[in-house]
Amino acid sequence: MAILANSKFNKYKSLISSLSPTLETNTLKSEKFLVDQDDQKNLEIYYAPFEYINEHARVIIVGITPGLHQMKQSYSTVIRLKDEPIDDEEILHEVKKNSSFEGPMRKNLIAMLDELELHKYLGLNSTSELFSTASHLVQTTSVIKYPVFYKGKNYNGSTPDILKTEILKKYIIENFAPEIIRLNHPLIIPLGVNVSKVLTYLTANDYLNSDSILYGFPHTSGGNGHRHKQFAENKEDMKRKIKLYFEE
Repeated sequence: MAILANSKFNKYKSLISSLSPTLETNTLKSEKFLVDQDDQKNLEIYYAPFEYINEHARVIIVGITPGLHQMKQSYSTVIRLKDEPIDDEEILHEVKKNSSFEGPMRKNLIAMLDELELHKYLGLNSTSELFSTASHLVQTTSVIKYPVFYKGKNYNGSTPDILKTEILKKYIIENFAPEIIRLNHPLIIPLGVNVSKVLTYLTANDYLNSDSILYGFPHTSGGNGHRHKQFAENKEDMKRKIKLYFEE
């Protein structure tokens, strides 16, 4: 278990802890939490404490970027724990458990993973346990660790193109790639085509091995109207891939 070497939590912990628990959007998306921007591309990147790495994870679930909802959840967790006698690593672990894919996304994700019977290979009753009692088995992350907003809205990975936009590619190479390399050959579940595109790029450039990537898994957002069709089309292939991975 670890925190990224270039974690910014020390810098932002007291700022977050001093906020009112109501957490208005303009408080979160303010100058003091802005870590990067590209005015020409209409992109802004804000800090959120998604820096915990579970180095022993057997499964890694990868999204594009935390959205505003996850950002609020992460700040709420830090505020709630500010007076508890626990260290930063424990706080950041709680942030991951409470905030990663939180909301309808998580419900859809669990339903699909259970349908693929992933829980059976992990000795669980349901993959819902990955977000509670079995969190030691999973690393949840994003190809861009911090919340990205395009024209003020949650960035979806496609506009602008994630691999053709320098500011975004920098975070993939400098943050995400080192994180995934630290893990011990976990099963990688990319949520949607844009995450898969990034993993294909990293595989082609020798950052990771494609045999552990579960291609074909849809983005689990409620806004993705194609997710059921995409899941159905790829379900049997994904089940085979999971079986092969765990029988290695």
